[in-house]
Amino acid sequence: MSGRGAARVLVTGAAGMLGSELCLRAPHGYEAVGTDLAAGALVRLAGLDLCDEAALERVFVEHGPFVGVLHCAAYTAVDKAESESALARRVNVDATRALARGCARHGAWLVAVSTDFVFDGAASVPYTERDAPAPLSVYGATKLDGERAALEENPGRTAIVRTQWLYGPRGKHFPRTIHALAREQGRLRVVNDQYGSPTTTLELAPALWDVLALRASGVFHAACEGSCSWHEFAVAIVCATGLAHVSVEPCRTQEFPRPARRPAYSVLDSARLAALRGRPLAPWREALASYLRAEPLA
Repeated sequence: MSGRGAARVLVTGAAGMLGSELCLRAPHGYEAVGTDLAAGALVRLAGLDLCDEAALERVFVEHGPFVGVLHCAAYTAVDKAESESALARRVNVDATRALARGCARHGAWLVAVSTDFVFDGAASVPYTERDAPAPLSVYGATKLDGERAALEENPGRTAIVRTQWLYGPRGKHFPRTIHALAREQGRLRVVNDQYGSPTTTLELAPALWDVLALRASGVFHAACEGSCSWHEFAVAIVCATGLAHVSVEPCRTQEFPRPARRPAYSVLDSARLAALRGRPLAPWREALASYLRAEPLA
């Protein structure tokens, strides 16, 4: 929502799944200014290289003042990052550092989105913000370094929000992929030894706006309540979309080797965020049902 006198907020990655939802859900009194390398209906500033500090400075001067930045742009190709580590580092670390420097120069709050992949998955209880990160992959390592760069360059005005297993009305994601495969194949095999919390952008986007509006700083975890395996999530998806007759068989991660290692257990404890907002994100099954009402999978 925008209006006369609305506080402007720069949203990076506005063509993506989360960034687009943030642009659509700007609360009363805020105006989202979307930017992305790609063009799109919600992208006001296309083609901006976030590593180009001179170009960033022009954006802050010509399109601001910004009270804050919601930073969603990221290199998220987990497996490709193993062979494209320089590019992953440029996007996840260098761009985040440059953006944080711009925020520091202009007194803007920074809310940077991060990931459960900063953890090694060796835990047996949900990870809190106090637990030590130990990433297993290039993707996780670059996101962690991006967190540290943001906190270092814009101290006191930066919030890191880690999330996981994200899906929403736009973009490629697990529910859409599972639904399509179930219709095409009639039989699926899905890993049952990786655990997390499926989280929808319909729940996460308002939470990120709250973090900004409340001028929170430090590290927060933001995931829907509860946890499951990928197999349990897939079963819930096929049952909720009229495909309960499709066989969804459990299998082990080692049966589907991938270039990047995944944390076996990366459930996030989001109590700190819930205390800040006065409420948690919805339980993952309720959030899935809400998503499917908003966007029935065809």
